[in-house]
Parts: sequence; structure tokens; C-alpha cells
Amino acid sequence: MSLLELKNVSMVYGKVKALQNIDLVVEQGAWLALMGPSGSGKTTLMNIIGCMDKATSGSIFLDGIDLSGVTKHELTELRRDKIGLVFQQFHLIPYLTAVENIMIAQYYHSMPDEKEAMEALARVGLKERALHLPSQLSGGEQQRVCIARALINYPMLILADEPTGNLDEANEEIVMNLFRELHAEGHTILTVTHDPQVGEQAEKCIVIEHGRIAESKQNR
Repeated sequence: MSLLELKNVSMVYGKVKALQNIDLVVEQGAWLALMGPSGSGKTTLMNIIGCMDKATSGSIFLDGIDLSGVTKHELTELRRDKIGLVFQQFHLIPYLTAVENIMIAQYYHSMPDEKEAMEALARVGLKERALHLPSQLSGGEQQRVCIARALINYPMLILADEPTGNLDEANEEIVMNLFRELHAEGHTILTVTHDPQVGEQAEKCIVIEHGRIAESKQNR
């Protein structure tokens, strides 16, 4: 069953064709990697899939909902309710503890629940760091807080943009192990990366070049 489907999607900024005629299907429980060099259009595609932007033309269906027919406010609600976002830049609030950063995500979705937020931190191996500020956490620990934050509202799709881009090799392996575990549990994951080693962890790689899908290949 497809969770996400893009049909003939294009994005134009002035005279620049950032995306051209993209067709893509993401099945429920799949793990896909969007790959391509800087300027290829993969970040633009991520922003459209993540309900942060609307395509110039084409159709995008997320959980059966046609995104081209919704308002900006409805797009924000869909992103809040159905998508868990993990960024290269952690975007943690510096004056809030790890558990409070997760509870903020709950606040914008429904109601903060400290017990549930603590369980999310335990899920990523950071229960003992719950009361630490972001400045007191390593880069890998901050990214794990971000993953816990992305999971707290039980999203249908986890969208990760260069999730290991700011991490050393040891922390990259910890984070990728988490993604492997999440995929094994049935989560649908879309990873945007330029790193072949990260891309190879996914079931399938979609290579974007000059705003078009240049290649689609199974990894295993």
C-alpha cells in the first residue's frame, strides 16, 4: 500500500526548473534514500514531501490526501500530524532540556506528556541525559534527541535531511543503527543524503540530477 505518491511533480522558481516531472511512489514500511549532488533538487523535493512547500504543478498524495488541494494552514497540520522531521542542523531550543525539547513537539500536536517524552528518550538511549541542555550534549546525542522528537507524535513518515551530516563516524553508526531498528519495526523512512554509505542503508536509492530522477535502484 502506498503512503506517498508523486505524479508529474514540477517546481519552478522564476526561470529555474528545480524539479521536472517527478514520479515517485513510497510504499508503507519502505526505506528510501534520495541522493544527488548539491543543487540537484533533492532538498526541494524533500520540502514538498515534508509539506513545507507546494509544488508548481503535479499531484502529491500523502496518506490518500491530495496536497495540491489544501491550504497552507492545512499543510502545516498535515506536517504536524503525519511527518516526523530530522534535520542536519538539530534545531533544538538551547534553553530547554532534552526532555523539554521533546515535550514542545507534543505541545504543538496535542498535550505534553513527560512520561511519554522520557520513554522516547529511553528509546534512543538517552534517558540519563533527559535534564541536559543541548550545549551539554554531543552532536550524536543531540541528533538522537531530534529522532526522539520526530517519533513522539507517531508519524506516518520519518523524513530525515542529511541526518549524519554533522556527525563523526562513531555517532553516524549509532544514528544509522537507530534508523535500521525503526525500519525493522515497520516505520516508513525517507532519507535525503549525498553520502553513498548512508544511502546504501536504505532499501532503495532514488538519484536526482538536474531536477529529474536519473536512477532508481534497489540496494538489497
